[in-house]
Amino acid sequence: MKKKHVTIYTDGACSGNPGPGGWGAVLLYGKHRKEISGFKALSTNNEMELSAALQALDTLKEKCRVDLYSDSAYLINAFTQGWVEDWKANGWKRKKDPLKNRELWIELDRQNSIHDIKWIKVKGHSDNVENNRCDELATGEIEKHTKKL
Repeated sequence: MKKKHVTIYTDGACSGNPGPGGWGAVLLYGKHRKEISGFKALSTNNEMELSAALQALDTLKEKCRVDLYSDSAYLINAFTQGWVEDWKANGWKRKKDPLKNRELWIELDRQNSIHDIKWIKVKGHSDNVENNRCDELATGEIEKHTKKL
């Protein structure tokens, strides 16, 4: 059976680093479009970038071919340059230091083993409409929640 081909755009944002964080994702499949976003009261920019990708992948109901676009070199390079494999082989550590966002990396690695994911770096805050929409979703979550604080 042929796998569905899904395109995902993701972005994370933080007001302060650490500080209130938001993430956003756009999932595209054929004529279908789904936008998702979330908030965490205390987070880091990297945590929100990883959360956006993980939450988007978690919404997939079956194994898919995925083109995942992110402006996070941290996220994309981890998969395209073999960092994740190195961390996993080293007990989810960076050389001798604990790996930050370990739980998120473990879950992203699990999703990567389920789906056929192509990790693609895009330039942030430029002319990529979907990446800009993800940024709006992420920053919108921060604005929505911090007005209440």
